[in-house]
Amino acid sequence: MLENYLIIHKSILPEYYEKVLQVRRLMESGRIREISQAVKQVGISRSTYYKYKDFIFEPSDMAEGRKAVLSVMLDHEPGVLSALLARVSEAEGSVLTITQSLPIHSKASVTISLDISSMPGSLSDLLAAIENTPGVENPRLLAVE
Repeated sequence: MLENYLIIHKSILPEYYEKVLQVRRLMESGRIREISQAVKQVGISRSTYYKYKDFIFEPSDMAEGRKAVLSVMLDHEPGVLSALLARVSEAEGSVLTITQSLPIHSKASVTISLDISSMPGSLSDLLAAIENTPGVENPRLLAVE
């Protein structure tokens, strides 16, 4: 997983990368509720924000341990969430929170935050295992700290 990332000083990056982070901070703080208002305030387009929002993260204090946030779509069938959690357990990840939406058209959106500090394998391995779980679709890594 880490082979897909670089640590780069932000002074050499285009300014809009930092602005994507500013939009995220505004939205997370609750000061602004609409993406269109936040991007207008920081001076980028909505398309720029949506293009980069899932790929730009800020470093955090690593002393707290490593955490990851995953998003998946689950078929609304008995045992699918249990199978997903079994994959996390097999990878030695620890579930911190689970948020599941109501199923619409027999699909439910699930966001899981994990403590990954004790995982011997990589996040790529976990995502591959999750992707191969019947009833689980579109696993995405939303954040890592």
